[in-house]
Amino acid sequence: MRFRANRPSWGDTVAFMPAAPSQSPAQTPAPPAASPTASPSVRPGPGYDTVPVTGWGRTAPTSAHLVRPRSYEETVAAVRECAVTGRRGGIARGLGRAYGDAAQNAGGAVLDMTGLDRIHAIDVAGGTVLCDAGVSLHRLMEVLLPLGWFVPVTPGTRYVTVGGAIGADIHGKNHHVAGSFSRHVRALELLTADGEVRIVEQGTELFDATAGGMGLTGVILTATIRLHRVETSLMTVDTERATDLDDLMARLTATDHRYRYSVAWIDLLARGAATGRSVLTRGDHAPLDALPRRTRRAPLAFRPGRLPAAPSFVPEGLLGRTTVGLFNELWYRKAPRSRTGEIQKLSTFFHPLDGVPHWNRVYGRGGFVQYQFVVGHGKEEALRRVVRRISERGCPSFLAVLKRFGDGDPGWLSFPMPGWTLALDIPANLPGLGPFLDELDGEVAAADGRVYLAKDSRLRPELLDAMYPRLADFRSLRARLDPEGVFRSDLSRRLSL
Repeated sequence: MRFRANRPSWGDTVAFMPAAPSQSPAQTPAPPAASPTASPSVRPGPGYDTVPVTGWGRTAPTSAHLVRPRSYEETVAAVRECAVTGRRGGIARGLGRAYGDAAQNAGGAVLDMTGLDRIHAIDVAGGTVLCDAGVSLHRLMEVLLPLGWFVPVTPGTRYVTVGGAIGADIHGKNHHVAGSFSRHVRALELLTADGEVRIVEQGTELFDATAGGMGLTGVILTATIRLHRVETSLMTVDTERATDLDDLMARLTATDHRYRYSVAWIDLLARGAATGRSVLTRGDHAPLDALPRRTRRAPLAFRPGRLPAAPSFVPEGLLGRTTVGLFNELWYRKAPRSRTGEIQKLSTFFHPLDGVPHWNRVYGRGGFVQYQFVVGHGKEEALRRVVRRISERGCPSFLAVLKRFGDGDPGWLSFPMPGWTLALDIPANLPGLGPFLDELDGEVAAADGRVYLAKDSRLRPELLDAMYPRLADFRSLRARLDPEGVFRSDLSRRLSL
């Protein structure tokens, strides 16, 4: 089979990047992650090993047959083998940063796509890159920033592959102005269940099913992505405190349009008049003339810092209400009441936890659940109720953020919608957590909101139709495109996707 990259007509403006040799996860820039949370390294070629696999939250571990293709042809062979070797199917996996079970496939195959990691071409004048789906956002930043370009959307970690970014239709601090990742994808090459490679362009049904489709329409091989022009690799950042949830929402509503990036850390243990107190951080890419003279010599240098790895385990119960409550108090008090124009590194502003390898270990061997939902504008009272319930329940979460979403994107299972999104981490061993989150799911569904599938590991399937109105269309297209169920995951079985 011949493969052709979906290159647009770029003419003389294209800067072609040499194809990098395939690298194992130990050689890539991503921080080393402990098995079973990372994509494990196996022998070269498409051979299978049986390995334990979990999401980044380290809950619900399963075992799967891992295959790590090193070429498009090997990927096709692996998918065709999935089609003939049994009913468990296969699912693509990147750097293992989905929190739940989206990239797990108990008893089936998991295709580790990080071996397909070439950057094929960059249009330096027009701001477009063509790359393999196994390329990480970290690698794109390393290559693109010196050329004056930045990825259009980044989540809270840069150790996400392009394929994972499309499959989860990731969002970032700039959703209110830029939308989610797939809005900036011009086209992609998709390997479908029949073993054929299709060029899928934005605006088609297959594109809309794939954007946010959690890898269930096929394996993404390449993508062409529009980029964002920057003058420097630094940020200008404004920080302020909000006294409670209403104060925070008022500030976001009134002034978010002034900033490209906006996010609020929220203290979910604060109660009474302080319920929802927050530290609001907004920023933009720093222009060259905003930099101190000493940093103007290399304004586009990308030098993310690294801290020591988190310990291999943290004693259970260490991150309880008392410890997290103290942390939250200190974090809120140390934040300035109002500070403008601070210069920060990209990694500090976007990806502070990436500087701590294995940070997901801090929740102990039981792992953690990341719970993220969105409710629309006009449903603020539902958000207030959920925040009050979390506060009264005393959920020990020190990684809780609130953002405003802008217009939603056309992906049928894409998570963002105009409104408010709250994400929080909770130790998985918290007593009564399952029933409590079930109750919150009910609140969210009743408010016409939804839960983020890329972070989910326990949503009840009967709520999915209410949360995702295009679910029936997605299932119908999947039935036509993949009638034998070649692409499957623990998530897809749990939610009957």
